[in-house]
Amino acid sequence: MATNPGVLTNWPWKPLGNFKYVILAPWVVHSTYCLVCKGEKEADLFYFLIFPFLLTRFLHNQIWVSYSRYRTAKGNNRIVDKGIEFEQVDRESNWDDQIILNGLLFYLTRMIIPIASHLPIWRSDGVIITILLHAGPVEFLYYWLHRALHHHYLYPRYHSHHHSSIATEPITSVIHPFAEEVAYFLLFAIPLLTTVFTGTGSLLAAFGYITYIDLMNNMGHCNFELVPNWVFSIFPPLKYFMYTPTYHSLHHTQFRTNYSLFMPVYDYIYATVDKSSDALYESSLKRHEESPDIVYLTHLTTIDSIYHLRLGFASLASKPFTSKWYLMAMWPVTCWSVVFTRIYCRTFISERNALDKLKLQSWVIPRYTMHYLLGKQKEVVSNLIEEAILEADKKGAKVLSLGLLNQNEDLNGNGELYIQRHPKLKIKLVDGSSLAAAVVVNSIPEGTNQVLLGGKFSKVSYAIALALCQKDVQVATTKKDKYKQFEQSDRFGNNLIWVVGEGFTEREQLKAKKGTLFIPFSQFPPKKVRKDCYYHTTPAMVAPKSLENLHSCEVSIEIFLIP
Repeated sequence: MATNPGVLTNWPWKPLGNFKYVILAPWVVHSTYCLVCKGEKEADLFYFLIFPFLLTRFLHNQIWVSYSRYRTAKGNNRIVDKGIEFEQVDRESNWDDQIILNGLLFYLTRMIIPIASHLPIWRSDGVIITILLHAGPVEFLYYWLHRALHHHYLYPRYHSHHHSSIATEPITSVIHPFAEEVAYFLLFAIPLLTTVFTGTGSLLAAFGYITYIDLMNNMGHCNFELVPNWVFSIFPPLKYFMYTPTYHSLHHTQFRTNYSLFMPVYDYIYATVDKSSDALYESSLKRHEESPDIVYLTHLTTIDSIYHLRLGFASLASKPFTSKWYLMAMWPVTCWSVVFTRIYCRTFISERNALDKLKLQSWVIPRYTMHYLLGKQKEVVSNLIEEAILEADKKGAKVLSLGLLNQNEDLNGNGELYIQRHPKLKIKLVDGSSLAAAVVVNSIPEGTNQVLLGGKFSKVSYAIALALCQKDVQVATTKKDKYKQFEQSDRFGNNLIWVVGEGFTEREQLKAKKGTLFIPFSQFPPKKVRKDCYYHTTPAMVAPKSLENLHSCEVSIEIFLIP
């Protein structure tokens, strides 16, 4: 929202929420009906193709967003180091509003102006006119409109909303108040309407021009430099007719320079070029990939988890344990991603974070949970983990945390396998056992004097047992070789606290007394089969109160088998 919102700041369909797309429904249905009933020869192809074109705009923008987040997470050629705040993500979540506006204007133009219908696919003279009118009137008028929007009266009412983002993303380019976006569309309509009224319009000219605007907008706000130096070396005057991401980035950090749309020529004419433009361009091109201090190595879980990565949709990434109905319609993309992960055998960076001077990165093994459970895939997965560890060590990372099933004892002995293979590793491997144990221990109600450990044993379960013994809590454990004794015994049938891990079966749950509290210590908690018992929140979702119960000391341990 602008600092002091002016008239027509909010988009008219804001109250509709996610149902705003219904606005386009009447035209989409009617255009499809006309094509089916009249046939391709009599139907207006432009009228029918408007909606498919809008879908390609959605896809085009999303590809830029995903690629930009991946590149800025890596760090090479990054321009601004400032991270993306949650407030910015929320503010820019309505980036699709301008696509809906584009569709409405196309439909209304075709309705109001009869000669805008039945456009040919291609006309060379119309394309040339579009190029000339953009380089001339559109760029010139935009420059002065942009400078006017920085006036002390208009800036707080409108343009300050766009400038709230210092570290930009591709979609930042279209985050404006409604009135401001309408003004931009009126400018971009100059070439389109001119070609229509002169009879030189065409489908490729109209759709191509909007695609060019999207391309340049996304490129200018992507926060990493991707235009190579040789482009300007071959044709030096190009610097006046094509801006770069670093060029426009200075406008977001300096505010009073580099006003031009896509062609810096008017900044040079009116002396508003930032003096550091060339220097920032060169330094960004030379910037190498960032070396993290800490790496968190995770992997994909369900087949829908690909959409929950930060590289994908922010609305899904913010709610990792939920699913949306429209994901069912995206099953072709989902299936393709599963196949791609089988082919792509390299860990990728999903996000970066910074805590003061500490640099953190999240790396993703391109494998799903099902691959970890398949015996034939274990060696492949183990090799991918090993390659990631060696790469992190080469980059100078100090700590690598094995997340989820990457720390599976059956897979690599909680990481000990790689330490044995590479004794000269400088990087420290951790698996989060102490932190997970602290969360579980602090989740157990005060006053508990007996706890049952169930499921497969791991480092986490041993750490939990150690911490509980420090608190004088008796710890009972079940093992497969003692399972028959456990079935025959009801000594711990009254135990109301069961701390369980992977492999804790439904049959074992049935042995618990009514009202028992199950507290999981594994990444994948047991299936809820008892309606008369309580299941604690997954430990990863609960913040530990402290780690004081896990300090290193000599203690008297009282762990016994169920007789």
